[in-house]
Amino acid sequence: MSETIIIGAGPAGLTAAYELGKLGRRATVLEADDQVGGLARTLTYKGYRFDIGGHRFFSKVALVNALWHEILGEDFVLRPRLSRIYYQGHFFDYPLKPLNALRGLGPLEALLVCLSYAKAQLTGPRPETSFEDWVSNRFGDRLYRIFFKTYTEKVWGIPCSEIAPEWATQRIKNLSLGEALRHAIFKGRGADGEIIASMIDQFHYPRLGPGMMWERCAERIAQAGSQIVCGAHVERIRCSRERVECVHARMNGGEMRQFPVENLISSMPIRGLIDALDPPAPDDVRRAAARLRYRDYLTVVLMVRRAAVFPDNWIYIHSPDVKLGRIQNYKNWSPEMVPDAGRTSLGLEYFLWEHDPEWSWPDERLIARGVSDCTRIGIIDPAEVEDGTVVRVPKAYPVYDQNYREHLATVRSHLERFANLQLIGRNGQHRYNNQDHSMLAGVYAAHNLNGAQRDVWSVNTEAAYHEEGSVPNPTPDERLVPLSIQTTGAAALSADRVIQRAFARLDPIALGAAFAFVAGMGLFMTTALLLLKGEPTLAPTLLGQYLLGFNLTLKGALIGLLEIGAGGFALGYATAKLRNQALDTYATRLQRRADAELQRRVLDEV
Repeated sequence: MSETIIIGAGPAGLTAAYELGKLGRRATVLEADDQVGGLARTLTYKGYRFDIGGHRFFSKVALVNALWHEILGEDFVLRPRLSRIYYQGHFFDYPLKPLNALRGLGPLEALLVCLSYAKAQLTGPRPETSFEDWVSNRFGDRLYRIFFKTYTEKVWGIPCSEIAPEWATQRIKNLSLGEALRHAIFKGRGADGEIIASMIDQFHYPRLGPGMMWERCAERIAQAGSQIVCGAHVERIRCSRERVECVHARMNGGEMRQFPVENLISSMPIRGLIDALDPPAPDDVRRAAARLRYRDYLTVVLMVRRAAVFPDNWIYIHSPDVKLGRIQNYKNWSPEMVPDAGRTSLGLEYFLWEHDPEWSWPDERLIARGVSDCTRIGIIDPAEVEDGTVVRVPKAYPVYDQNYREHLATVRSHLERFANLQLIGRNGQHRYNNQDHSMLAGVYAAHNLNGAQRDVWSVNTEAAYHEEGSVPNPTPDERLVPLSIQTTGAAALSADRVIQRAFARLDPIALGAAFAFVAGMGLFMTTALLLLKGEPTLAPTLLGQYLLGFNLTLKGALIGLLEIGAGGFALGYATAKLRNQALDTYATRLQRRADAELQRRVLDEV
């Protein structure tokens, strides 16, 4: 009998099995697909290799980076990153490059973006009850509508006002307009010097695609004495006395197999897990699980007769004119993803619901749609397309709607009564994890079976993962810190940090840039308008007394733009600094009051 049953051979499940092998424990991994890797597997078609989406290998967690290098060795190569946004017929560099964005938006739209951002900063944040609120607070409403709204609603199929803010805190939590401007200057480092995950310029990638990592991991798992059973569809999970006793899986051939359980680690969709419980979960739990939603996904892969189509790894399609959401250029992830250097393969990603008409379209019609969309954008000539294929992935992404937290809490409350059950992974926890998050949860689960007390749900929470670099690196000989000690340490944060988090702070660089752009472009456009009209005015004469070299000429307007822009930056920067300093002073006063009150209460207990 295996010590542990693991459901799902994606990054989370395989990492758990791999870690258990290093701890001297065996496991049996049950995978419904015929191939390991989950969403990170690599598929092949006539010699072409492609991802299900793109999978960057980048993490601030030293343990995860060490595991990747340990598993893949020299086949783990460093690749440059380039991605852009397509919107209204223009390609915008992402991460943001100010001059490129200005050219694409035009001076008037860029001016309105800066005004919108300045308004958001000066009026203070609105309550963050949705993704829309979260992004608008950090970028301004206008930039949110240009660069976030359309694409996000393509991905999730629901309005941004109905998406919970947790999705933003997990996916783009460290990014703001100020950080984007710092990236343009300091190459991807934030105010504290740390690299921002959304802005990295290079990443590691397996030479033959992400599936290579997990195929190699599966080999190591087998060498450690564990087994992976593919084509095993879990249909029933028998429980008794608040323990899981047996997993029943139907094999591809139709026969049912039983797997006795000492410990169960599950990364299967949490809704399917509840449906499989025997005896059944209470009605309210099953209703809550049924309301957890998943976004479905398909990729149309086109084989193009051209050596180089575009230089990006991927392009985000924000244009509402096409349903296409993102384009992957697999050859630019690794040259070995294509069998012929004179050919290119493109992955066209469509985010759907299974009940959408396109989901059931025949492959030929989907391929024709993909060719049409790419032609409309201007990326390819239809005559260049030699072949194509389609991959459908149901339940690809857990949906963060406004009610998911309540439903997930109900389900978790029921499942936590099973002493030998742990949930990990993107679908296993109904959490939009990256690979490294899923892997870390797998590591935690494995070490918990060896006496550790780690909370797998603490991975990729806003509070915990902001401190990515501080996650401890467990080894077989090292007991992990119990969660209770971590919680006590977190509670010991000084009162001033807690108080300051309650106040919105202005970003000096971003506000300075907004003031500079508004002031400079305002003067330039006003001067240009006067030049076109040819009307005399006292304003240029008066301004010339304060702005050296300014006069009613195009050259004078450019000089005035630079001078008043510099003054605007200084004013915005100083405004933000002074306001932040005032908040800090006020927070310090509140801290002293809180400390005094705490001391009084402590003395009362003596």
